[in-house]
Amino acid sequence: MHLPKAELHLHIEGTLEPELAFALAERNGVELPYANTEELRTAYLFDDLQTFLGLYYALMAGLRTEEDFEQLADAYLARAAAQGVRHAEIFFDPQAHTARGVPIGTVVEGLGRALDRSEETHGISTQLIMCFLRDQSAESALETLDAAKPYLHRISAVGLDSAEVGHPPAKFREVYEAAGALGLRKVAHAGEEGPPEYIREALDVLGAERIDHGLRCMEDPDLVKRLVADRVPLTLCPLSNVRLRAVDTLEQHPLRAMLDAGLLCTVNSDDPAYFGGYVGDTFHAVHEALGLEREQLRTLARNSFEAAFLDHDEERRSRYLSEVEAYEFDQSLPGDLRPPDQRSPGRL
Repeated sequence: MHLPKAELHLHIEGTLEPELAFALAERNGVELPYANTEELRTAYLFDDLQTFLGLYYALMAGLRTEEDFEQLADAYLARAAAQGVRHAEIFFDPQAHTARGVPIGTVVEGLGRALDRSEETHGISTQLIMCFLRDQSAESALETLDAAKPYLHRISAVGLDSAEVGHPPAKFREVYEAAGALGLRKVAHAGEEGPPEYIREALDVLGAERIDHGLRCMEDPDLVKRLVADRVPLTLCPLSNVRLRAVDTLEQHPLRAMLDAGLLCTVNSDDPAYFGGYVGDTFHAVHEALGLEREQLRTLARNSFEAAFLDHDEERRSRYLSEVEAYEFDQSLPGDLRPPDQRSPGRL
């Protein structure tokens, strides 16, 4: 869908399509454990988050040079522009690269070269969010933040990702305090596989301003009330939730219930090369599976810009929101697919 939108939950390493993975591996003399792109695509069936992460990290082996990271980011931005993205806040995982001997500067400067020309080339404003791997030590996170200091002019925020269960947010209190002292914004993955309590910890201990995923908040009515009252954005990734078995089918995803509860939800693609679609594809999928009507889709797009870290440029945010309000849907898209007695009166 071409509805103007911001993407706020996107791992740049998760945009590595099989064709580019093989091209980079060949360029850098890396042998992938797959015969061809078709065989690799068949591997994109996951039992859980950990199974996915194994493949995710294995395919990073081909990312070695600034040119590689620039090409990766540019490929994502071209796809995102074709699906209506006007602003993207992009995650990257420096520890996954420094562990392979790739300096953090190579990663940041390579991505930065693509991001610097993104608005001119693709019509997308961008920000970069550096994530800490929660299954690594708190000391490693602090070392990563220290290594990133020469590049903070390119980094807007810090985040927390990778395997959630058994790695509570509180483990990273110190590095988040240090990041805040450096003027960095804060987000964190919580409540995807981990319990609702992880969402509370991310807010109260880390000072997270947005919750990435946050799906399991629906198990805790008091937490839902707090998130609604405080207007805490949730960056949901429905296709990812299905692929990683957080929900069994897209039709069972709680997105509609979350909107009806008044939560500030956004829809994002997470790791689109692995999970079956980019953000426009995700909008289309939730429209079909959940029967979201036009104005609910517009609400999701509006929420994405309201949740974006554009406080320094409210004029830009206002311009993007005006584009959302002016957007004319294809009239073949139903206004509301539900029976009249099931519609939400006046909310959307």
